[in-house]
Amino acid sequence: MAHDTFRAGDLTAVIGDNSASGAHRAGYNGVWSLTHRAEPMNLFVPIVAGLNFEHIFDGDRFDADNSRRIFFEPRNAALTFRKLSNTEAELHQPPTPTFHLESWTRFTMTPPHAIDMRFRCRPTQHAFNHGYIGLFWASYIHGPDDKSMYFRSSGAWQQLCSQRHNDESTVRHAADKVELRFSKGFPECLMRNYSPLRYDEPFFYGHFRDMTAIFLFDRTEGIRFTHSPSGGGFTKERQTTNPAWDFQYIIPKYELKSEYGFRMRLVYRPRASREETLREVAAWRQMTKD
Repeated sequence: MAHDTFRAGDLTAVIGDNSASGAHRAGYNGVWSLTHRAEPMNLFVPIVAGLNFEHIFDGDRFDADNSRRIFFEPRNAALTFRKLSNTEAELHQPPTPTFHLESWTRFTMTPPHAIDMRFRCRPTQHAFNHGYIGLFWASYIHGPDDKSMYFRSSGAWQQLCSQRHNDESTVRHAADKVELRFSKGFPECLMRNYSPLRYDEPFFYGHFRDMTAIFLFDRTEGIRFTHSPSGGGFTKERQTTNPAWDFQYIIPKYELKSEYGFRMRLVYRPRASREETLREVAAWRQMTKD
């Protein structure tokens, strides 16, 4: 089985591996579809996915032949789906061909309106030429009127809607001093183009129709937010581009065969005020402390 449908509280999700099925394209894993009792339209572009494990990068290796098999290695490498229960699934990726990174991604549906994700990885060879591990997830949003991501910075609310793909796209935490090295010739990409904005608290949100999607993280260390106004292509019926609300996990130094990871939560609920959003953040923080 390559995918299945999960329901809990107000949410229905299709979670799957990199395989194709119906309109869903091959090469996109994670949450293929997410709907709410109050909103039957898929939050994510139906042919692709959200919380899609997209890139493993070291700033050095890339596809000189433009095949993009290295650039999109998590999309192309073997990946298995396992249903653990009616509300839980896990994706396992054995050591990948280029970077030899093994990973596990567990999704848990949590009532009334959340998907919890736990990611773990293990480098099995010294394959990262600049000494750091870069990991990247993409969520392709289905033609929202407002393409922006909102977050907290310097005690105030900030808005990021980059003007074009690869333009000041990545927001780092206020204390993030890690400078990633990129070799000469490494292609332009979202992860190497930085916004002057910095975030304070590890969450961001965006609006879709009359809904709010909140992306919450259990740490600031290594977590970066990334935006593209058009990463998900074009929605003809809405005459607009599909933005990508993305994030990264950076491991500046690693030990061979040690395990690294993080937890995050995607809250998807009817339109939330900022006060309600902060209450969701507080509930998540309490959960991660327990």
